[in-house]
Amino acid sequence: MSGAQENTVVAARAQEGGGTFDALRGQLQQAAAEFAGGPDALEGILLGLVDDVDRAIREPLEIFPVCHHSPASATAMARRLREKQPKVVYLELCEDMAPLLTELRNCRLPVAVQAFAGDVDGFPQDWAPLSVVAPLTEASAEYQAIAYALDTPGVELVLVDRSADHVFQWDTRGERAPDAPAQSADAPVEEGAGLHGEAVGVEIGDLRPRFAELEEHLLRHGRVRHWSEWWHQYVEVPLGDGRCDHDTYRQVMFLIGSLFRRLAPGDSTRVRVDEDRERYMWTRMREHLRATGTDPADCLYVCGAFHAASRVEEFGVRGADTFTISPRTGTTWQYGLIPSSHAAIEAQFGLAAGSVSIAATEWAKSLKRTRVRPYRLAGQAGTKKSTAKATATLPGASAPATGSADRLSGFLQRPPVLDALDEAELLGWSVDIVRAARRNGYLASTADAIAVFETSILLAGMRDRAKPTPYDFQDAAVTCIEKDSVPGRRDVRRLVEIMMGGDRIGQVGYDALPPLARDVHDRLAPLGLKLQQRGVQRALLDMASRPELRACSDVLWMLRRLMPHGAARPIMGERRLGERSIQESWDLAIGTHQRALIELGYEGVSIEQVLEQRLRREAYAPQATTATVLAAVEDATLYLRSRRLADELGTHALKVLATERSVDGAPEVLRRVRALLAYYRTSEPVLPAWIESFVKTGYAHYCTLLPTAFRDEEATVGQVAAMLGFLFSMEGLALSLGCDRAQLELSVGQSHPEEPAKTALLWAAQVQLGTLSREELRARCSALLDNPLVVPAYPRYLSGFVHALEPVPGLADVVVEAVSNAFGRLPDAVLLPWLPLLITTLRSGAGDLAPLLIREAGRVFPGRLAALDAWIPPWRTPPAPPAGRRTDSEGGGRRGAALLTAHPATCDAVAGLLGCDEGWAVSGGPAAPGVALLSTHPATCDAVAGLLGCDGAWATADAGAPGGALLVARHPSTARTLESLLSGG
Repeated sequence: MSGAQENTVVAARAQEGGGTFDALRGQLQQAAAEFAGGPDALEGILLGLVDDVDRAIREPLEIFPVCHHSPASATAMARRLREKQPKVVYLELCEDMAPLLTELRNCRLPVAVQAFAGDVDGFPQDWAPLSVVAPLTEASAEYQAIAYALDTPGVELVLVDRSADHVFQWDTRGERAPDAPAQSADAPVEEGAGLHGEAVGVEIGDLRPRFAELEEHLLRHGRVRHWSEWWHQYVEVPLGDGRCDHDTYRQVMFLIGSLFRRLAPGDSTRVRVDEDRERYMWTRMREHLRATGTDPADCLYVCGAFHAASRVEEFGVRGADTFTISPRTGTTWQYGLIPSSHAAIEAQFGLAAGSVSIAATEWAKSLKRTRVRPYRLAGQAGTKKSTAKATATLPGASAPATGSADRLSGFLQRPPVLDALDEAELLGWSVDIVRAARRNGYLASTADAIAVFETSILLAGMRDRAKPTPYDFQDAAVTCIEKDSVPGRRDVRRLVEIMMGGDRIGQVGYDALPPLARDVHDRLAPLGLKLQQRGVQRALLDMASRPELRACSDVLWMLRRLMPHGAARPIMGERRLGERSIQESWDLAIGTHQRALIELGYEGVSIEQVLEQRLRREAYAPQATTATVLAAVEDATLYLRSRRLADELGTHALKVLATERSVDGAPEVLRRVRALLAYYRTSEPVLPAWIESFVKTGYAHYCTLLPTAFRDEEATVGQVAAMLGFLFSMEGLALSLGCDRAQLELSVGQSHPEEPAKTALLWAAQVQLGTLSREELRARCSALLDNPLVVPAYPRYLSGFVHALEPVPGLADVVVEAVSNAFGRLPDAVLLPWLPLLITTLRSGAGDLAPLLIREAGRVFPGRLAALDAWIPPWRTPPAPPAGRRTDSEGGGRRGAALLTAHPATCDAVAGLLGCDEGWAVSGGPAAPGVALLSTHPATCDAVAGLLGCDGAWATADAGAPGGALLVARHPSTARTLESLLSGG
């Protein structure tokens, strides 16, 4: 619309409305002509502002514009409610949150009303979970309206804003927070700033310029640093000084809302959402008026000033009924109250740090100055009853809203009232900040208090203020006290915020908690702790003397699994498969993490139900791996002791394993399967069917993937080692279940790695299978050191050998030998550049296997430094000469025969182990069978004699029978057993 057309519309509406603002329109037209040189867009904007104000004040249903967490709005709201005593209060708040407002009396403010949806239906899955919050403080106009409506008989409170479901329906841009402005870049992150999580904030009265140039202009000419300070100086102080009546307050707020609305940038999506919200609210109000027959004069509409100056066709009780409200999606919403804080409100809505705390202080001062008696819910925790006498007039004594005179012109022309300096207040601030600074490590003194006092007055004067504001005092304190560094945890700016009121953190009472949260508090009652209290508390559980505390321990371990880190942290005690602690010590901060506990209540009625749902969700997720499902199986067994759920998830793990084509999760799978097998073998009479099938399927699965993994460049040596570890450690069980070992042998034979680490790992697997002897492996390692082209890659071979300790732990001595040979044979010129690579390779790739290597080295190497010079490595010790034949004259005959006769009991014990129970043969009897066997297999006889401690050589023919003949004579069944074993081989 052009400027001329706009002026025509304005003039027509002015004549229709009786010319309430004719004088103001004339002044604005004259100012526009003087500054712009004639009618143009400026005149249209200025006259349009007045037109918006005129339209809003003439609406039969009284509109009360507010700003979020504004002390001036809260004071004006309390005053107006006592004057008008409306029968119906329409409030700009999500309509589906209405049933929850009665629970506010069980909470300590600030708290936030929350709508939460864990499972979404009709929205993108990556948006889940959905959360919408509406924070409330005592110094907010909406709380005054809620308290009045809930505690006044015959008054109805109607929430008219879009539902939580529509908040996300209208978010067509895919943004999660369409209503939350960007957080200030210089806003510090405080302890309570995360109480709202990632929820979308529904803010009543979002009054902030959307035109960046306008905000910059206001801040620069107002000589302030951020928007919160500008609002406090130029809106809060003039409207909250007690000299501003109701009509003036309304017209000024209408004007500010219209100004920000008309100067908003052309973001069509956001403008459409704002206008749809206004259409939604007016549609709901007209529906309620028609349904109840309520007179609009008996109603009060509380909304943000931005939406009060609306120009949509549906505006007003006589507006057009052309807006259709879309149905809600199939998403199921849960509702509750969560704790909030000043810092959380500031962080979510982009306010300056400390602004909400300063507003709370200004609210308390305003109540004392104006003697307005605020509304508080009966039984509200954390509030004090006001002793101020109400100064409100009787109901009906105020003039009707439609007959309001032009108060705006007088307010705009009135010069600013300069408040006198309150020296006592400023002096008290200066002394308190010095005291707080000294407690926090600053070297502050009385001189600093005087400097802060004088600097505050100086800064206020430089900014055209007669009285320093809290922001002036904060800047002065930082300038005078904070020196080069911050000695403690808090800087001076934060100390001023704390001194001005601090970050008040709300609390949801026990009666307002969801059933799950109350159940947790009841089950932890034997601990005797104040779980609602914020901070860390120590809980000591001695289950040996107090068996009833085992139930508390179960709850705490589940809370540790479900809630954020720090809510329940074990100090002493652990819970593993097959293990239970008899004493535990916990650090509990459940009161600090009350929001997380409340949101658990949206998912179920008990923590067991929530944990089971989460385990199923994790196991059946589209991106779930075998390791993820096995972790869910372990948690189901560990926390829930549910064999049913563990078997179900284990069966699903079998299906997931069969579909995997990568080996990324092999180490985790190996670790968890080993733990579960060990648990079931010690606690169950038989293994569950699913784990037997898992081992059988996993054996065939990894045999199939092994050749590909050896060649795959993306598969790490640790992953391949874990596959071999699964195959070798589960081989016995797999073979007993019907697997074929030839499959593993073929898989290893088909593997041809190119990477040095995987080559070493393949050699270890061949040793385990018996296709490569240990002597051949040692020869290959020696050949690697002899080849100068391979020496630079030798650390990677060692990394493969170290990883091989996972599937083949018996190679620890070979690995120690390989490392020792490298240090002993390589010259310093080669070893020194090579050493860092070895250390980093072993640390990054095989850190968990290093202890096994260290233990083996400790066994091989001497324990004292003095013995090192004379020490000879075992692999360099010359082999013993082959056993020869000795005569009786050389060696005194076979020592085995003498040993048998000297220790018959030992011989009887060995015979018993071999199942030979015939007893000793009679002396001089017939020759026992097996003598020919001994002469045919002398090496076998020597081996048996060595096991028995008989290491003598064979006797000569004329010296009698061979060394083991006496054994054969005394135990003929033993000889027959050995003969059958050898003949079978």
